[in-house]
Amino acid sequence: MKTLKYINSQGEELIFTDSAPFWLKEFSQNTGVVNHTNKGSGQDGNTFLSNSLDDSDISLKISVRGSEKSEFDQLKSKLRRVFNPKFGMGSLIHNNGEKDLEIKCVPAKVPFIVNKSDRRGECIISLIANNPYWMDMNQTKEEIALWVGDFEFDILNGLQIPEEGIIMGHREPSLIVNCPNDGDGEAGMIIEFRALATLTNPSLRNVNTQEYVKIIKTMVAGEIIRVNTHFAEEDVEMELNGVMSNAFNYIDEDMTFLKLYQGDNLFRYDAETGLDNLVVNIYRQNKYLGV
Repeated sequence: MKTLKYINSQGEELIFTDSAPFWLKEFSQNTGVVNHTNKGSGQDGNTFLSNSLDDSDISLKISVRGSEKSEFDQLKSKLRRVFNPKFGMGSLIHNNGEKDLEIKCVPAKVPFIVNKSDRRGECIISLIANNPYWMDMNQTKEEIALWVGDFEFDILNGLQIPEEGIIMGHREPSLIVNCPNDGDGEAGMIIEFRALATLTNPSLRNVNTQEYVKIIKTMVAGEIIRVNTHFAEEDVEMELNGVMSNAFNYIDEDMTFLKLYQGDNLFRYDAETGLDNLVVNIYRQNKYLGV
């Protein structure tokens, strides 16, 4: 069963399904396109350069039903409160029975319920999504460089250590990982560099485009540096012993905040010293034009 859930900035939410009290009757989304062109002297028509997506208009036609008049009045009050435009940005979450997709939006109008009886009414909820993409609710984690544990023993027979010792774990040999973007648009990600012991100047490079992220810093055991490359959220932070701090001043001046292009994205990690002490994780979410 398809459901839509709206959560406002105060944490209040409403769920719309195919039954009372909030019955979703219609759902639509309209996203405009802005074409950027160039016109030469005497040219017929224009030369297409590029385009960009405009805000997305989302509309929900709903029926509100209460078991009696007093409940209906309470439902109407809750609807107006949850969709109060003064609360600012909220989240609309779509579930199709398999996965959740989320889009950030703000009410474009104060909801107005048209009474059909003293227990039932209808309303059209208008929302505006300035970022027109729906996002995966759950992040996908890609581990590029990691240690895999190999050690185990029979607890009943106890632990016996041979003279040649025991292999506790092994290093995954691959320096490259593919992060496919199956969505409808270029996406950002969070790149996480983790130090198992001392290393210097960790980096991550797109094998195809040669764009890269690089941190000019000596990292010590237990230190974590996270690079956020999501549009308008670009940031670099450092964590050590549970203490968070800004690490933007450690970025290489020629680096790029890497994006995930549609299709395959091959990334290679590196460090100038202590490569075997580096663990790299990528956290990503696909973006979709609709649900």
